[in-house]
Amino acid sequence: MARHQHWLLEKAGDALLREVSRRLHAAAEGAFLARFGRAPSALRRKRASEEGSIDLRLDYRPPLDWSALVGFLGERAIPGVEAVTDGELRRNVCIGADTGWVAVRPDATRPFLVARVSLSLAARLMEVVARLRALFDLDAHPDVIASHLRSDPALARLVRAHPGLRVPGAFDPFETAVRAVLGQQVSVRGATTLAGRFAARFGHRKGELLFFPRASLLARASLVDVRAVGLPAGRAQTLIDLARAVDTGELDLSGAAPPERTQERLLAIRGVGPWTVAYLGMRALRWPDAFPAGDLGVRKALGAATVQDAQARAEAWRPWRAYAVMHLWSSLAKG
Repeated sequence: MARHQHWLLEKAGDALLREVSRRLHAAAEGAFLARFGRAPSALRRKRASEEGSIDLRLDYRPPLDWSALVGFLGERAIPGVEAVTDGELRRNVCIGADTGWVAVRPDATRPFLVARVSLSLAARLMEVVARLRALFDLDAHPDVIASHLRSDPALARLVRAHPGLRVPGAFDPFETAVRAVLGQQVSVRGATTLAGRFAARFGHRKGELLFFPRASLLARASLVDVRAVGLPAGRAQTLIDLARAVDTGELDLSGAAPPERTQERLLAIRGVGPWTVAYLGMRALRWPDAFPAGDLGVRKALGAATVQDAQARAEAWRPWRAYAVMHLWSSLAKG
């Protein structure tokens, strides 16, 4: 009798485990379906049957100023790696050993973006989505931010002119950090040219696709090689030191580390100053209150004579100073 009861308990336990497993699997499939618009089984069939791309839906809270967003990113697109054409951003992607491309555009009538992702990145979809959401600042609460910034009369007009203005993020934080160093004391166009040369010299190719160099590769590059793209010795050394800090894990650009620690590590790199830290805080590290007080464009838009004047003027914008900066930069572009 006891043996029979034990057998029944085992059967009941097995049945319970199967039911829990079934429900977990169903929940996972439901989450996958909600995020990617298709079940994992459909994705596997598509990948096995054809070459091409996967369409993903990226929801956001409206409004979204897509034109301003891709305009900013398009001006800074690294030649050969990314480009904006007819309102669509396309870039080459290398995550671990997986390579491919993504292309993103807004849906014409509904509040989401459509991302086409090459099938070669199917194993990396969750990471691709996370990076795209960061790049386009899709988790922002635009109404909350706008309501706060409109309380400053000087910003109210700018906020009304650009509802849903976002802070462009970074698909690859290291890439954006390199781009920021290349942009020191040169124009946006000049920095873009340098970034293209840099990618062509140190990046790697797979077929027709060019991928931005990894930190591990740049960390081993010689000063002579880095200078060859058209950089002064000091800035070339800054890039090498930056790459070494990222490669060794001394510097974490994922945004997971405490902001104070990341700022301290960045400033310890010779050639990285407060402007570069604040710019990376806005874009790569996703700090919504980052504020490059020394930025000439910010000071010009504010009519601030000194860094201290700009900092004092911006206190009322906390904790959304990064968004205020985007409005100030946008006002200069219009002018």
